[in-house]
Amino acid sequence: MAMADPQGRQDTPNRRRGQDAQDGQDAQSGQGGQDARGGQGRPERGRRQLHRGTVLRTERLSPHMIRVVVGGPGLAEFTAGQYTDHYIKLLFPRPGVEYPRPMDMEAVRRDLPREQWPVTRTYTVRSFDASVPELAVDFVHHGDEGLAGPWAARAKPGDELLFLGPGGGYAPDAGADWHLLVGDESALPAVAASLERLPSGAPARVFLEVAGPEEELKLETPGEAEVVWVHRGERPVGAALVEAVRALEFPSGDVQAFVHGEADFVRELRRLLRMERGIAPARLSVSGYWRRGVDEDGWQASKAEWNRGVSEEEAGSSS
Repeated sequence: MAMADPQGRQDTPNRRRGQDAQDGQDAQSGQGGQDARGGQGRPERGRRQLHRGTVLRTERLSPHMIRVVVGGPGLAEFTAGQYTDHYIKLLFPRPGVEYPRPMDMEAVRRDLPREQWPVTRTYTVRSFDASVPELAVDFVHHGDEGLAGPWAARAKPGDELLFLGPGGGYAPDAGADWHLLVGDESALPAVAASLERLPSGAPARVFLEVAGPEEELKLETPGEAEVVWVHRGERPVGAALVEAVRALEFPSGDVQAFVHGEADFVRELRRLLRMERGIAPARLSVSGYWRRGVDEDGWQASKAEWNRGVSEEEAGSSS
């Protein structure tokens, strides 16, 4: 997940997934807490391993999307590949705080007050090549606002990036008759990775929302995917996505759905897919990566409540 408010406010949560305060204990920003996920199920929670990457190169993918590729011996024990929505927790040391060298999160949690722990931001793994090794992460960048986006814009070869992970919980199921993938900019890396993993010829309907045509990216897939780019313009994030999915004539057969991004539209689409379309929870991977008007720390602190609300809403509809 690329974490940033598409309307340009601050780094907005991801993924997966309050748990920034737990740095390194499983936190899925945008995916954080008990997200409504289906398919393969959630991995067991546990402390994530600390890794140290060195920036190898950066690439501007679109006016507001930057790819940072890290490598080096610090990735020797990093593994990813089971899921297409793998995520990592980036660690940003706070200015003026002395940390153990090398960084030791156990010592940080033991010896420093919580307000001095590194700031964390959660991002989707766009790709990982273990043979090199190289890890690619895509960042939404809106000027100087936020933390991770500006870091990515300034990153240069040799810079260090500390992170925890990975986590994850979704990959395309070869047994599905067709696939539905929906997301805004924050979910674009996971959707792109999922498209690359589709079985050959697998039917897919894909809806992606970006600010305008200049933000569209080239996507590759062995599947038979119909990709619709929705241009947000001045509308609220996700409004056009909800309309597009509501208007979709669903193919027959078993569908596996992936809907990630801004929390409000994700919740509305979950309601549509579960209550109106009758899709079973096990066939849905649904996660609010961020929420309009709330920074990542605030969103993560309220994520558990959001998840409870979603569950209660569904329980009430079935009673």
